[in-house]
Amino acid sequence: MRSSNRVQELNINLIFSGFRFGMILQLAIGPISLLVLQTAITRGLSQAMLGVLGVTLVDAVFVIAAILGLGAVINKSKNAKIALGYLGPLVLVVFGLSTIMGAFGITFMPAFSLSIDGTSNIFLKTVILTISSPLTIVFWAGVFSAKIAENKLSKRSLYLFGFGAVLSTLIFTTLVALVGNSMSAAVDPTLQKYLNVIVGLFLIGFGIRTFLRHS
Repeated sequence: MRSSNRVQELNINLIFSGFRFGMILQLAIGPISLLVLQTAITRGLSQAMLGVLGVTLVDAVFVIAAILGLGAVINKSKNAKIALGYLGPLVLVVFGLSTIMGAFGITFMPAFSLSIDGTSNIFLKTVILTISSPLTIVFWAGVFSAKIAENKLSKRSLYLFGFGAVLSTLIFTTLVALVGNSMSAAVDPTLQKYLNVIVGLFLIGFGIRTFLRHS
């Protein structure tokens, strides 16, 4: 009985450790949080929660892939790292340009538009935007390697830690969606248009910054 309680306590500690680590990463507000916030303000909580589901699922896939060793494989391929490193900034810039143009009624690659008039699925948008940063797998591979070296964690323990990290994505982006939804009543259509432009500029800025860091 005492041994069983000890195991449960260790499992909870691993999940909480992953959650705490993930929340620290979430506090560095990125493009996904902006997308969820903007969607909640302009299109409501239900649409924003589809975005939350999208980013959470992709994060879970990335974490699992890193634990299974995909990150280490990518890290060993210089060409793959270079190609993937340029993919993310490109997608961000395209999203940003499309969002700004969409705010003025100009259609430019509708699947990438984040404007309130866009018909594409917010779930698909967050999935595409999250997948556009595949080097995240390499980052998580490094995190898990460090955990193994420091604490000699088993693969099961890594999954528990990863579960906590993914849980932080779900909870943080849900909170962002709730905040955005609470602001929606105060944002009229004109302000929504300007919001789209601001979000688009931020996305372009994120893309340029990521490109410069990679170069």
